[in-house]
Formats: sequence, structure tokens, C-alpha cells
Amino acid sequence: MSLQAGQQAPQFTLKSTDLKDVSLADFKGQKVVLHFFPLAFTGVCTTQLCTMRDSFGYYDGLNAQILGISVDSPFTLAKFKEENAYQFPLLSDFNKEVSSAYGALYADFMGMHGVSQRAAFVIDEEQNIIYAEVLENAGDLPDFDAIAEKVK
Repeated sequence: MSLQAGQQAPQFTLKSTDLKDVSLADFKGQKVVLHFFPLAFTGVCTTQLCTMRDSFGYYDGLNAQILGISVDSPFTLAKFKEENAYQFPLLSDFNKEVSSAYGALYADFMGMHGVSQRAAFVIDEEQNIIYAEVLENAGDLPDFDAIAEKVK
């Protein structure tokens, strides 16, 4: 079951594309927008993250941190980040623990087990969830307007 608005955000530490540990706790005091996506280098995932890339100035101006999370390796994510010029960290949930904790993990995705669902969460300055959206259909995109409204 996915998390809902009003719940405390599960804490995590994941490897970034530069192999550094990044923790949710690092961003206490600012809002955080988590974007879970199934797989790097796929069409809808690229659209999801490019939309956030192109809106980066808006979120940065509101003291909000964007984090992209998938079960891809940090090496795959590094190439994906480079090719698409993402200004925000991409984090590897290779062990699937964070996707699972947020209720955003497909049991079966095109025959692959344990792939992140497309999902978005907005976490407030005190690390409470104020927006939660987990999509069953990987072809759908998160509600970017609703996310932006919650970050304001």
C-alpha cells in the first residue's frame, strides 16, 4: 500500500550518480519532490524527468529539492543524467527498499520483478508527506500542476 498525505516520509539513504550517499534527512528544512520512475532511457520516464528538468528554476526558486529514484544502477543513472542534462540528483534504489517503503514497486513490470512504479511525493520541511501519487499505469505521467501547487 502506498503512503498517503499526512504520513511521515520514510527515511532513506541511496547512492547518487557520483556514488555518494544522499539521505532524505539531508534536506530537512526544505521541501522535497520525489519522482520514482520505472527505468532509465525509456520514453515516458524521460518525459517525466525532462518535465522536471525544464521546471527546475521554479522549484529551485521555492527552496525545493527534486530527487529522481529508480531501481537502475548508479552507473546507468549517471549516463541517463548526463545525456538529458538533469540538474537534480538521480538516486539508485537498486535494492528496491525505498520504492517498497513508499508503496511504489511493481510486483511484475513486463515480466521484470521489483521495478519502481511511476510515482511522485512532495515532502514538507518537517519531512511529512503532503502529496502522494502512485500510478498503476506506467504510461501515465504524474500531475505536475498538483505537485507544483503543493510546493508553493
